[in-house]
Amino acid sequence: MSLLNESEYLITEKDIDPTFKSEIMANGSDSLAICYQCGTCSGACPSGRRTPYMVRRLVRKALMGMKEAVISDDALWMCTTCYECQERCPRDIKIVEIVKAIRNVAAHEGYMAKAHKMTGSYVAKTGHAVPINDSVKALRKEIGLVEVPPTTHACPEALEEVQTLIKATAFDELIGYDWATGNIKE
Repeated sequence: MSLLNESEYLITEKDIDPTFKSEIMANGSDSLAICYQCGTCSGACPSGRRTPYMVRRLVRKALMGMKEAVISDDALWMCTTCYECQERCPRDIKIVEIVKAIRNVAAHEGYMAKAHKMTGSYVAKTGHAVPINDSVKALRKEIGLVEVPPTTHACPEALEEVQTLIKATAFDELIGYDWATGNIKE
């Protein structure tokens, strides 16, 4: 009697997209092809110590062309882009660029972590990934700074320009941003 369900571990032809590796490499991640799976990246990854994220596994699946398995994996969004993996890679593989390229593919295929969509919604609303709130304003005032920094918070024209870019690039559609409510569409 086997404790493993064989179908869960069997990779079939339908799991492989022969163009996926090229798609990633075309987005500036051509160093993907020279990875020899030493595992240094996973050993260096602080996110991988606390989450299911395993950069080596992600790269291996990408090399194999397992597009759906890679782009639909929630762990893809657990990379903090700290560059620890890349700085330690003996082959100088641009791992963070690979992760970002895969995330771009995933986002355009409809896969994106809700936290990333929320960050995008803050940018659409305020021009910042981390909007300023009343407690931050009070703290800034307390330490002798102006309550509102000289950013889109203080310059409505700049916010309009950011929002124009968001609409022109269809970023709002990509994250499912609803301009009427200022929230992500569920």
